[in-house]
Amino acid sequence: MAYIGLLSDTHTYLDTALKKFLDPVDEIWHAGDFGDLKTYKELAAFKPLKGVYGNCDGKDIRSYVPYIQNFTIEGMKILMMHIGGYPGRYDRRAFQLIIAHNPDIFVCGHSHILKIMNDRKFNMLDINPGAAGISGFHQVRTALRFKIEKHNISDMEVGEWPR
Repeated sequence: MAYIGLLSDTHTYLDTALKKFLDPVDEIWHAGDFGDLKTYKELAAFKPLKGVYGNCDGKDIRSYVPYIQNFTIEGMKILMMHIGGYPGRYDRRAFQLIIAHNPDIFVCGHSHILKIMNDRKFNMLDINPGAAGISGFHQVRTALRFKIEKHNISDMEVGEWPR
């Protein structure tokens, strides 16, 4: 079993409430826009970290994390990138990668809008954790945590904090 903490769009902001929410997880997935190398390193020192760079991340972050992550955990294929979209409205590059990799779970960030949607066309779960930082138009900061075990996802929880 893997207990996952999922966040995106921290834009250099990590606080005690977010760390407390992520404390019980086994690993953290970050869907881009860390904001700076300090934020990346702080998360990587806190828990094992898988991440992708976002459109606001500079060369320093891009030397640590790739454009996409494509991996398998507990029998589930995961595709993660920053700019992705959602069912029926995928970014062109995301659409091509979804077709090429056929993931069970597609993770993206960028929109600052929390969305968890079942994409029946591609038989996958589309997850955007919203924005965990304080930069942007969102009014509530969000992050997710969930369990993956034997090709099943369960116990999805939303963390919410005022911006």
